[in-house]
Amino acid sequence: MADCIFCKIISGDIPSTKVYEDEYVLAFRDINPMAPTHVVIIPKRHVQSMNEFENLTEKEQLAILHACKKVAELEGIDQTGYRVVSNCGPDADQSVQHLHFHVLGGGKLSARLA
Repeated sequence: MADCIFCKIISGDIPSTKVYEDEYVLAFRDINPMAPTHVVIIPKRHVQSMNEFENLTEKEQLAILHACKKVAELEGIDQTGYRVVSNCGPDADQSVQHLHFHVLGGGKLSARLA
């Protein structure tokens, strides 16, 4: 989508600090980190939210989950613990209308919902 900030990051029109990339996903550092480690993972194909998850192929779906684990390993938080979050819709405060997951860690996280 031409007006989607995450699609512009994928295309290289907007710079990002890449952490991981494969054929199906891109992972980059959040510009407003909510934890010492805060990486955003997005599918390269635009879908709006988890409500459209079934529009991704099984390979794309699995790539997202694999990327969450891989990012935790690359960031050195896989053994100490991390949180994976995806906000869906206005009541969940989804800020960008492109499916994305946050991998948060690097310290003790609040017990509150992210």
